[in-house]
Amino acid sequence: MSDDEQHNHNFEQPLPPSRKKQASAGASLTYPMQCSALRKNGHVVIKGRPCKIVEMSTSKTGKHGHAKVHLVGIDIFTGKKLEDISPSTHNVDVPNVFRNEYQLVNIDDGFLNLMTQDGTPKDDVKLPEGDMGKQIQADFDEGKDLLVTIVSAMGEEQAISFKEAPKGSS
Repeated sequence: MSDDEQHNHNFEQPLPPSRKKQASAGASLTYPMQCSALRKNGHVVIKGRPCKIVEMSTSKTGKHGHAKVHLVGIDIFTGKKLEDISPSTHNVDVPNVFRNEYQLVNIDDGFLNLMTQDGTPKDDVKLPEGDMGKQIQADFDEGKDLLVTIVSAMGEEQAISFKEAPKGSS
């Protein structure tokens, strides 16, 4: 083995399949924030899920202990309640959460065919289940122009609301 070959080490860890799509976006999925700086209605990662903080309380501990922050969050995609306790001086992950509005072009096989403001097609968001999905389908079938709001965080996306496009906008 030559000297050059000896020093060619690859320290990159292979990404699990679930993270490959996310990592290619170029933007970080999360950023660190000191636990004591979090606020109610903000976002935090609890048990690997992006959550909206609905409750938080700080408890003082003994003479040499750290103050602890008790966080209660609602998963922004599933609606499940998650809890975590962390020392107030420690960093926690905060998800980068984005909301974007798209024009609905078509509904095809359970997926929304959307278009960005600059005309780029987007067709990887599922039609939501339940009442909202039924209402989107019904309004679309009536021929209404709809704008759908998509929330995205940590490589997941979901339609969270929709409205009729103002006349003359399309």
